[in-house]
Amino acid sequence: MGTVIVVVAVGSWLLAHRWSLVAVGVLAVLAGCGWLYQRRRSEQREAARAKGLRYTMPQLDALDHSRFGEAVRELMRRDGCWDARIGADDALGADVKATDPYGRRWVIQCEHRHNGLAGSAVGLSDLQVLDATARRVHGADVAVIMTNGQVTAPAVAFAEQQRLHVADRHTLDVWASTSRPLWELLEALPPPRKPTTAPVD
Repeated sequence: MGTVIVVVAVGSWLLAHRWSLVAVGVLAVLAGCGWLYQRRRSEQREAARAKGLRYTMPQLDALDHSRFGEAVRELMRRDGCWDARIGADDALGADVKATDPYGRRWVIQCEHRHNGLAGSAVGLSDLQVLDATARRVHGADVAVIMTNGQVTAPAVAFAEQQRLHVADRHTLDVWASTSRPLWELLEALPPPRKPTTAPVD
């Protein structure tokens, strides 16, 4: 009986105040539209910022290994890899993972050298780590070793044999200082997994 009385009372109140409820509903819709508008504007600002992202080699040389990986991730995002992320602490050669607009999965092993070309060269053992894990552990379509330094000739030869990609200081410089995506700078990439619907300029 008590429940019936409550339902009747609530119904009577709603009938008496229906215009107030309409007003509240309209305000809620307007607030939701405002939130969506602000979110869209924020996304547009972030996209514009990312598209204009550039690094000089002195800037990259001044980073530590962790910040270097973050810079590589941000450059991948700039080029349309919206899921680009830093690998775990035990990354096993996958410092940065990303999917490009063509559906290819990228695994990038970052080898930062504080002294740039004067630092120790990336050697065969670094490429062997990438080769051992990039495809079998991380499912990479494109496996890249990225460095602001130099790479030894045996390491380059091994990369070619194992279908790995080397982004040396010169490649990194062109990539970071221009708007060209990394896949335009590397040769012999696997074919796209899907047609792109995202801008890749």
